[in-house]
Amino acid sequence: MVVGAFPMAKLLYLGIRQVSKPLANRIKEAARRSEFFKTYICLPPAQLYHWVEIRTKMRIMGFSADAVKPLNEEAAAELGAQLLGEAIIFVTAGSCLLLEYWRQQSQHHRKEKAQHASWGALQDEVGHLALALEALQAQVQATPSQSTLDELRAQLQEVRAQLCIRGPPPAPTAAPGSEE
Repeated sequence: MVVGAFPMAKLLYLGIRQVSKPLANRIKEAARRSEFFKTYICLPPAQLYHWVEIRTKMRIMGFSADAVKPLNEEAAAELGAQLLGEAIIFVTAGSCLLLEYWRQQSQHHRKEKAQHASWGALQDEVGHLALALEALQAQVQATPSQSTLDELRAQLQEVRAQLCIRGPPPAPTAAPGSEE
């Protein structure tokens, strides 16, 4: 299952990137054309990125980087526009991930709610069955026991035996005026 999920995630990422690219390109073009956008939005992140990158590379190589020469305005504007475009793509992908997470959580919550409802219904049914069982047990206890039934059978046989000793009961006679 995990093997199938990775290509889907990669495909989803590529789809988001393709959808976000036109927006990022428009922002890049606006950064190139607008002096305000270039000066206040693109240049500061680009210069910061350049400064961190150069200092990191110099430290990795073992040199001290006391003063980092800033990028020229054109290169910084281009780098800032690229950074901004990538940030837009990243924010769009992050938003999609958050929406998917929210959807999964709500689906999980609905499943959990349905399970609780079915669990409650089963508990109610068990309660009804317990009441029915108690009623049946009360009926069983109210009926005579096997020994009482055996005593009644014995008494019935004694009565039959006494009747047989006395003789058969007289046959019913037909009433006058009735036809058989």
